[in-house]
Amino acid sequence: MTRRPSLRVGAAEPLLDHDGSQAHRVGPRALRRPCADDTGLGGAHRPRRGRGPRIPSYILRAQAGFTLIELLVVIIVLGLLVGLVGPRLFGRVGQSKQAAARAQIELIGAGLDQYRLDIGAYPTTAQGLDALQRNPGVANWNGPYLKKAVPKDPWANPYKYRCCPGQHGDYDLWSEGSDGQPGGEGESADITSWDQSAQQ
Repeated sequence: MTRRPSLRVGAAEPLLDHDGSQAHRVGPRALRRPCADDTGLGGAHRPRRGRGPRIPSYILRAQAGFTLIELLVVIIVLGLLVGLVGPRLFGRVGQSKQAAARAQIELIGAGLDQYRLDIGAYPTTAQGLDALQRNPGVANWNGPYLKKAVPKDPWANPYKYRCCPGQHGDYDLWSEGSDGQPGGEGESADITSWDQSAQQ
């Protein structure tokens, strides 16, 4: 008589994983050990590896940064802009300083006129413009005739003053411009209290 192999209840049987490899043996009371992966769902749910979507080449070039030629082009363009705009911008700055000097001369001139009304004469050359802030020792002084100290011109040079009288009027008040020298043209030209066009 041929004996049949007996089957034991609860015997562990081999299991195959999704890729055909043999998994851990399990019994009736044992749980299958999950495969370690990033999803936490076990090997059966592990995503397949494959080629992802292709990234366009222009994006890769943008991420790679500027090339040397592109940087040179940008530098050349910036240089051209500075060469074209710079002189005009500096010219505007010079014109604004000249306008500020004319406004300050008008302000100081108003103080000188008020001083003359109180004293009867303008400050002498020796007394200078400081007489508008401090009494030079004359009667009826009712200053100061300027709210602040006598300003310097926009180029940080003191204003020139001559009296009495001046060579061009009751007094002469002027700035020698950016170069600090008599005469000149453009930003270096003198800004005066008298009308220079009348001399020409």
